[in-house]
Amino acid sequence: MAAARPRSEERRADILRAAFEVIAERGYRGASLTAVAERAGLTQQGLLHHYPSKEALLVAVLEERDQWDTGGAGPTGREGWRLDLLASLVDYNAMRPGIVQTFSALLGESVTEDHPARDFFTRRYTQVRRDLAGVLRAEFGDRLPGGLSPEAAAPLLAAVLDGLQYQWLLDPEAVDMPGAFRDFLGLLRWQGADAPDGATA
Repeated sequence: MAAARPRSEERRADILRAAFEVIAERGYRGASLTAVAERAGLTQQGLLHHYPSKEALLVAVLEERDQWDTGGAGPTGREGWRLDLLASLVDYNAMRPGIVQTFSALLGESVTEDHPARDFFTRRYTQVRRDLAGVLRAEFGDRLPGGLSPEAAAPLLAAVLDGLQYQWLLDPEAVDMPGAFRDFLGLLRWQGADAPDGATA
């Protein structure tokens, strides 16, 4: 039984790798279980043994991606992070375009009505905004140099992180994703001479 479990885990890892590739190429709606099974070297019945539905496979793909981005600690794994660690994460993402492409494809599709990933991303962004506000508060206190509160700046930081991914995927030669993100961090930290005293969000 002990030998069967690692084999089963290895098989699930193969399925997830195949799902990442197929979703990156075709999007969720265009990705069939048959195509994922073939890419993983399985029959569709063999895939269904591990993931009983396409929705179950989608959830597993999204959870796997978040494991990468939170250091294996799940949706609350960004607690205690600093801005420089976010920059390191962007560096890491630049080395795994396939995973970034899969995530971006699912994120784009999820805004459509009744998409099975919509609830996941809605919950995820609620958590991400909360986490990033904590990161910003740890770095700057209750006000950023430009006057915004961490809560007001958090959705902007999330938008930069994900927006840079789209631009980089479309034109990696023109967009230096890690460099651009570090430039943005410089803007966050810069206190301009004309910044109003006691600015509020």
